[in-house]
Amino acid sequence: MKILLRFYIVALLLLLCSGCYKIKGSYGGPKNFNPQMRPLQPLDVALPAGYTIEPIASGLTYPTGITFDEQGTVYVTESGYAYGEVWLPPKLLRLNPDGTTTQIAAGDKNGPWTGTAYHDGFFYVSEGGQLEGGRILKISRTGQITRLVEGLPSYGDHHTDAPVIGKDGYLYFGQGTATNSGVVGTDNYHYGWLKRNPTFHDIPCQDIVLTGQNFTTYNPLTEDDKDEVTTGAYLPFGTPSTPNQTIKGAIPCSGAIFRVPLQGGPLELVAWGLRNPYGLSFSPNGQLYVTDNGYDTRGSRPGYGTGDVLWAVQSGKWYGWPDFASGQPMASDDYKTPHDDPKFLLAQHPGTPPKPAAILGVHSSSNGLDFSRTATFGHVGEAFIAQFGDMTPEVGHTYGPVGFKVVRVNPATGVIEDFAVNKSKTNGPASIMKNGGLERPIAVKFNPEGTALYVVDFGIMPMTEQGPAPKQQTGVVWKITKTAAR
Repeated sequence: MKILLRFYIVALLLLLCSGCYKIKGSYGGPKNFNPQMRPLQPLDVALPAGYTIEPIASGLTYPTGITFDEQGTVYVTESGYAYGEVWLPPKLLRLNPDGTTTQIAAGDKNGPWTGTAYHDGFFYVSEGGQLEGGRILKISRTGQITRLVEGLPSYGDHHTDAPVIGKDGYLYFGQGTATNSGVVGTDNYHYGWLKRNPTFHDIPCQDIVLTGQNFTTYNPLTEDDKDEVTTGAYLPFGTPSTPNQTIKGAIPCSGAIFRVPLQGGPLELVAWGLRNPYGLSFSPNGQLYVTDNGYDTRGSRPGYGTGDVLWAVQSGKWYGWPDFASGQPMASDDYKTPHDDPKFLLAQHPGTPPKPAAILGVHSSSNGLDFSRTATFGHVGEAFIAQFGDMTPEVGHTYGPVGFKVVRVNPATGVIEDFAVNKSKTNGPASIMKNGGLERPIAVKFNPEGTALYVVDFGIMPMTEQGPAPKQQTGVVWKITKTAAR
């Protein structure tokens, strides 16, 4: 009865919040699409009155991040690695006024490069490190690459995430978790990395004590289809835990925010207990915020209905992963699935998670963010967040496509409003809507003057029976400006 009641409540909320959009099945994008045929039609994107949008670069391959130098020149990262086990060299590109690009630097196949920041003649790039571990790279204007940080635990589901530079002379970045919810399972084999790194697992940032809950699955690492293994939290696949077992903490660790001096130095832990702290940005008053991707309905310990989160970052704080979602305990009826009832993995919690600044859409993949800081653009002090869009059915099913747009958030109230969204009777990427609008926004950044918002659109990535199928040369950078008073 509780499940049925929750279904009706969720359906009612979706209807009330969907405006002109109707609920329909979602499969994370189109099954087939010719990347050479992607149209770009700014009028297909709905914006508030007085704003306009235009594409300033196209034909990019898996763009993920954007930054500006002192002259306002635009630079973009291409990730190289993409879900679907696609491997290309990651790149840092300069966007030229005519829409062409010039390569500044390229890396080895250790992507994804998830984002970049610029300061005093150098670019700082987060290298996701799917093959060799995560790194923070320092790149000169002539393309010389040095490693500021390396050895980050990035072989799993989530990676070393986009950087931001503070006024204190430190570079801040997020490090995602290896797994969905703390336990290595067959879903990680299907993601590709468990076969490459069968002993990899999540690492806590300080000593933790386990409840001893274990999970038994078939073993995809053997040819015996009857072979089963039992796995505990924060342990390698096939290694069970015991009640009150202590797992030693270490730095670097999983699911955390770190900082490092721009000139190099020791890695410092800022906060932990995050699942995938993808986007970081400082508000006009100097407060650091982060977007955190919520749990998927997959793996040995699935979570149902956990939204993405915008957090105000408090130094030293634990944010609840893997036992809390949006500050609420996973061990509750709110997050149980029809076949699974998530219980606590930790016998003792490192603290009480804070209250989120905002709770964003379930499976929306709310990623890069930036804050408006000028009246010229408007909405001063509000966060603009790029929503990559759902990857159903791989992460769990939704009632309709979620994300595929840019939203703005008032961090003081938690109120979320659409800012840039495709015009259609149903929500979704342009390739489903059959128009020339947004596909998968992954990052946003205001120019140095704060007068224009740049949106990095990753491009076409349909979900197929084999998983994500990203399309090369379909990425776009859009520019949004305010042209009239509201």
